[in-house]
Amino acid sequence: MTFSENEIQTIYRSRINRVFEYIDANLDTDLSLNAVSEIAFFSPFHFHRVFKTISGETLREYVTRRRIERSALDLLHKNTAMSEIFLRYGFTDKSSFTRTFKKFYGVSPSEFKKSNPNRFSKIRQLESKNGQPYPEYEKYICVINNLKNWITMNAKPEIREVSKMDLAYVSGIGPQNLQAAYEKLIRWARPKGLLHQETKMITVYHDSFKVTEAEKVRMSAGLLLKEPVKAEGEIALMTIDGGKFIVAGFEIGLNEFEKSWTALFLWMNENGYKKADRNPFELYHNDFNDHPEKKAIVDFYIPIE
Repeated sequence: MTFSENEIQTIYRSRINRVFEYIDANLDTDLSLNAVSEIAFFSPFHFHRVFKTISGETLREYVTRRRIERSALDLLHKNTAMSEIFLRYGFTDKSSFTRTFKKFYGVSPSEFKKSNPNRFSKIRQLESKNGQPYPEYEKYICVINNLKNWITMNAKPEIREVSKMDLAYVSGIGPQNLQAAYEKLIRWARPKGLLHQETKMITVYHDSFKVTEAEKVRMSAGLLLKEPVKAEGEIALMTIDGGKFIVAGFEIGLNEFEKSWTALFLWMNENGYKKADRNPFELYHNDFNDHPEKKAIVDFYIPIE
């Protein structure tokens, strides 16, 4: 049986998506080229070329980055001993962990933990109207107060017990590829009768913009399923586990998503909640193109412990 070039690319992307999921679930284990290539059913040589083409990184670069980014999130959101963190993410000793961490963030893990978390966000890049940087403390307080006001005016966050959700999805790397992922999902769903007034679309974030460069953030364009379907090609299946979530509904423009997410995470911290080791997501209630002001009616979900 022969395959077209498009069919081959679809098969490759499906296998690499499976690899992404495997890596995230096994960051403390052997993720060598030989071990991981078996997950994708490729020879090590062929896998190396395919993985770099799709991800833009070698396997070693990708695994190291994911380990460091996950450890950075633990430092920001959890009170975990440093020894537990570096062992959890596959480092054999503190010195190698510290050395690698500093290459990514310019400071040691302990310095990163002590620093204001917003030091590594776009908040730090804001400037006053005359082009001069705000004093650090003044800038921080100003931005925090603005975010608190934003949440008060635009959403009423609440804690909910959410049932599990089954999705069909297509993954993409970087926000610039999310629309293409949704287009593939819709082309697959339409002839199956899965698109109707009750259909809900969901974007799942596998990485955090706090610690991952935007163009490397992996995102999944999802469609909420009411009935079982079969995975096909790049269309994969995912279950969002049920549990406790912070849920906030917004009616916002496309340029207001980042501010809304930042404000909601601030609300989480201010109210003493801790993010769980699950992925946040957005659930959409409309097509923003049909809104008279081009706004999205969307719920943000943050999983909490």
